[in-house]
Amino acid sequence: MKTYIFKINLLRNKKIIREIEVLENINLYKLAETIIGAYNFDFDHAFGFFSKVTEGWGLADSKEKYELFADLDPKEANGAKSVKKTNISAVWKKPSDKMMMLFDYGDEWRFAVELVGFSKREPKAKYPRILIEVGKAPEQYPEIDE
Repeated sequence: MKTYIFKINLLRNKKIIREIEVLENINLYKLAETIIGAYNFDFDHAFGFFSKVTEGWGLADSKEKYELFADLDPKEANGAKSVKKTNISAVWKKPSDKMMMLFDYGDEWRFAVELVGFSKREPKAKYPRILIEVGKAPEQYPEIDE
């Protein structure tokens, strides 16, 4: 079985990087859960993947979008496709393909998710797995100064 190797960085701080390896047959929901876990965040908010990688507005302009909302209530999908029914191989075809994952529509954690390559499943390895960690992950819910 083939694996996918992704480089993920926070758009707020591009020096905070994770490289993860996942099995080719997982869906976008499982990929999102893996990314959020690699940053030690709680997987407790809605999320989506967008072809437009941006810090600002304009996600509606993304040519491709996959959102949890499409799974929760298809009538509210607004053109987005399912994260639970979409396999990563349908989204990332070749190295350097990139999507943005927006996690928590309130705090707007944005991650650039780039496919860096493929590998083969190692028989005794446990997947998904973190290959590289650069920088300390920020607090998901930092104390707010009043």
